[in-house]
Amino acid sequence: MEDVVGAPLFSRHAAGVKLTAAGIRFLRHAQQIEAAVRDAVSAASVTPSTVAGAIRLGVTETITAYVLPKLLPALEQKFPLLELEILERPRGDIEADIQAGKLDLALLLVSNLPEMHHIGCETLLRSPRQLWGHPDHPLMQLEQISLTDVARHDYILLDMDEHIATVIKYWGQYGLTPSVRLQSCSIEAVRSLVAAGRGVSILSDLVYRPWSLEGQRILRRSLSDRVPSMDVGLIWRLDPGPDEHTHALREFLRIALLETMR
Repeated sequence: MEDVVGAPLFSRHAAGVKLTAAGIRFLRHAQQIEAAVRDAVSAASVTPSTVAGAIRLGVTETITAYVLPKLLPALEQKFPLLELEILERPRGDIEADIQAGKLDLALLLVSNLPEMHHIGCETLLRSPRQLWGHPDHPLMQLEQISLTDVARHDYILLDMDEHIATVIKYWGQYGLTPSVRLQSCSIEAVRSLVAAGRGVSILSDLVYRPWSLEGQRILRRSLSDRVPSMDVGLIWRLDPGPDEHTHALREFLRIALLETMR
């Protein structure tokens, strides 16, 4: 492949390989081609719906960053006549706007949702959380990894979409706390620091990428202790119930979310 490209794609050393700048560019182009082919196949098999109308869809920041880019093409192909307004909000604001009728539907993380009156909720996708680390990190060499093992090493903590509350809850069930070296609102920063060997993190498969922006490798391993999944789902106002186009979108999202996030 390097002969065809005419440039080195990897730098090789004793600890393994690392993508060069040319390798990173080549990988991104290859991923774009793969996505374009997938979209073309999907478009050819989708029968457009005649459902028309306006829908206000609320989303949280994780959905905006990691679900919408893959989901929007499928939505546009299926519902060419639908006027879809997408509004990113914190979860609490989304709940209030659903109850007030300011949003018709919301796609968000439902793992931490409280019990709500007059609001329907459906989980569409459960994404396992696993340990992320540099290939040479000591934890990656263990046959089994527990939270007790992880607590002995530097931890990179993501502060996004109520993630910290989830971390505190499941670590606390084992009487443990992570040894936080750095806390960041940027998942790309967390990814880069983990890939550079500065610490480990426990994050969802939904947001996993095997390479950092710098072209460094990230491995993921399951944990022997039970860690809750990151659940993505829909919420809507029960009274009055959804109209025809909102119902059609909800039915489509049940299937499309699983298909696009594979």
